[in-house]
Parts: sequence; C-alpha cells; structure tokens
Amino acid sequence: MSDDIDFLTQLVQTDSANDHEAAVSKLIQAKLDAAGIESQIIPYADGRTNLVAEIGSGDRILAFEGHQDTVSLGNSKEWTYPPLGAEIHDGEMYGRGSADMKSGLAAMVLAMIRLKASGFAGHLRLMATVGEEYGAMGAYQLADQGYADDISALIVGEPTSLKILFGHAGSLNYKIIAHGKSAHSSEPQRGINAVEKLVDYIVAERHAFDDAPIDPVIGSLAHSVTVLQAGDQVNTIPDLAVAAGNIRPTPAFPNDQVISRIKTLITKLNAAGNGTLEFNLTHSFLPVISKKDGHLVTAANKAVTSVLGRPAKLAIIHAATDASVYTRSKNKFETIIYGPGSMSIAHQIDEHVNVQDYLQSIETYTAMAQHYFA
Repeated sequence: MSDDIDFLTQLVQTDSANDHEAAVSKLIQAKLDAAGIESQIIPYADGRTNLVAEIGSGDRILAFEGHQDTVSLGNSKEWTYPPLGAEIHDGEMYGRGSADMKSGLAAMVLAMIRLKASGFAGHLRLMATVGEEYGAMGAYQLADQGYADDISALIVGEPTSLKILFGHAGSLNYKIIAHGKSAHSSEPQRGINAVEKLVDYIVAERHAFDDAPIDPVIGSLAHSVTVLQAGDQVNTIPDLAVAAGNIRPTPAFPNDQVISRIKTLITKLNAAGNGTLEFNLTHSFLPVISKKDGHLVTAANKAVTSVLGRPAKLAIIHAATDASVYTRSKNKFETIIYGPGSMSIAHQIDEHVNVQDYLQSIETYTAMAQHYFA
C-alpha cells in the first residue's frame, strides 16, 4: 500500500461522525509536521478542533478547504464492508467519509506537501473544519477569526465526481412552532388544536414560493417541510406542534427574501384564527456563485486537463458547503468545489471512493495551485 493510500486509510478508520474531529486534526498535523509544514490546531469544543496550515507568502492567497467530520455510521450490519474498515475492493475504498470528504481532504493535505517540496512560490492556506455536516460551526469559527478576509480564491474538496462546481444553492433550515391550548378530546371546543394550526402552515407552504423567480444559473428555488412533531396522547388536544423545513435559496431569491416570505405568511395565518405560529431560524447558508470564465475556474480546468487529459465538466449543485459561510466575508473571492467521490453515495450505506480518482486528485490539486499562480 502506498503512503498516499495509507494516509486516507488512517483518516477513514478514524471515527469522526458528527464529533471527535481532534483525532483527524492530529493525523493531519503529524503528516504536515513530517514534511516540515507547521500547522495550528484551533479548539472548538472538547475533542473538536479545526486545523490551519500555510506555505509560501504573498498578497494573493489560495485556500484549500475541507471538513473533518462525517455523518453517522448508520447500521453497521447493513454495510457490505465495515464502515470504519477502509477496505479496498475492486479499486474502491469503502468506509464512512471515504467520499464525503476525507478523500478530498487527504488529497489537499498531500498536494500541499508536494507543493512545499517543489519550491512552490505561491501562498497557500489549508483549512480543515469541524461540524460541516450540521451547522458548519468550524467554518463559522474560522470565518470569525478572519481566515477568509484575505484570501483570493477558495477550493472546497467536497465530492463532485471530478466535475468543477462553480456554484451552489444556499440552504435554509427553520422550524415553525404552533401554540394552542390542551383539552380533553371529547370536548375539543374547549381547546385550540396546535396540529390544525400547523397544518394551515404546511398547506400554505406548498404554494408560498410559486412566484419565486428562476435563477439563470442555479435554477428553481426548492422547498420542503421535512419533520413533524405533535401530540403525545390520543385523547388530548395537543397544545404544541412543530414542523421543520428546508429551503434552497438562489441568488434570484436569496435567504433574506425567503425569511421575509415565511414571516409574512405566518403573520397572515396568525390573524386568520385561533392559535399562533412562531418562526425560528436554525441555519442560513448563502448561495455561492463564481464566473465560469473567471481566473480560478480557468486555472482549475487547465490543471484537470494536464492531469486527466480532458477538461472537467462545469456544473452547479443544490447542496450547500462550508463556502456559504466564508462568502459572508466582506472580502470577495472566487470559489469552486472539486473533489474525488460522488455526492450520490455520500451519507449512504457502503459509501466509497475510487482509489485512482483519489490519487489523481492529489496531482490535480497540486496543478490547480500551480496554474492559479502561473
């Protein structure tokens, strides 16, 4: 087994499901230390750390970024191979995080090491974060500490099937809390049914965004109510009901307009009858768009062509990434998402990554940095 494959194996075998990223940070730091690259461990919480490393100097800074956490393992009995085994079968490495996104993160670390050894003259920053899978807390911490305030371009190593993604939709998570009044179900008129009030919102939500403009790049805004919680006893009128929803904002109908639309809808429904609805914002991640003919996309595709012998397909997705957090910075910079593995297998039983794609991504990230500063 090569050192490059062994490094990815170690990362996949390290359980960082929604926590414990410090163990991943230590492996990355040890790898960088052995190559003479200093790194900084930035604590977020007990057992949870971000990592930042830099090589080179200069006013223009290219950032490599990836998250260290994974989603939960799921039922290990349903996996064909152990979810923390990092076993390789028919050229595919199986394991939680193999695609999303320890292969991309490992490839970025190894590309940084190659660039350092080559005498690379540019300025490169590596950022490895905690908690991307729910809340992006690590990205928020690094953004608050100014790590995006001076970068010129950002490459996020999420799985893209080796496509160059030049943008993605935002993601807005929220809760609607319906308040009513409990009563015995034999006398429902004495109470206020929170379920009925919540259903009023759910029905109205289906068409609440029908007039949202279609973005010329991202496409239509997507919205769904995805979680319901109400009642605890069949013979009691419930006084509380909760729905959670997710919306994918676009530049044509961004996060602030989405929030305003929901609040307006709630005000209308609250005025229409008994019971009250309350809106709580859980997460709000912004859309990210870069120019298809911009310097970063052009340089990245030259790199892909030099390694794979063909240009990459340019695309967008509706999933959000840590890039949504960094783009809040007043500093404006280009962003792409590129990495080995497929988003379609991320979060799934038998998650895997093609080992050859992973190895080629090391060379591609290396070439991306070189072409960006050429």
